[in-house]
Amino acid sequence: MSAVLVLVLRLLMAAALYAFLGLALYTLWQELRQHAEMLTLLRIPTLILNSGQESHTFQKADVLLGRAPGNDLRLDDPTVSAYHARLSFHHGHWWVEDLHSTNGTALNGERIQTATVLVDGDSLQIGAVTVHVKILPITR
Repeated sequence: MSAVLVLVLRLLMAAALYAFLGLALYTLWQELRQHAEMLTLLRIPTLILNSGQESHTFQKADVLLGRAPGNDLRLDDPTVSAYHARLSFHHGHWWVEDLHSTNGTALNGERIQTATVLVDGDSLQIGAVTVHVKILPITR
């Protein structure tokens, strides 16, 4: 009887040790991920989008454009889809991607089919709305 009890206690101690190690590794992984996200945010060049008389500044890695209220840049025009396009910063560049919109997205007058690199001074046609892109360089 006592041998069974000792075995059960040993198994419980091993399980507790593995649970502690798993929790410690998970906590370290979460902190590393948060630190990496923070460093990524520090290196994102400022994006300025000018749609008519309004100018919007963004300092985050993903910017959604569309007619729905949940977008970062809301374009209130019937030719703009609810979630029309995404601007994202990765691999050192800003990219524009059409989100399968009804009227499509054009970059400098040419309709895009895949994610395409944006540069300072580009012009986006989101439905019937023209959005001018300004990218500020990172200063350090």
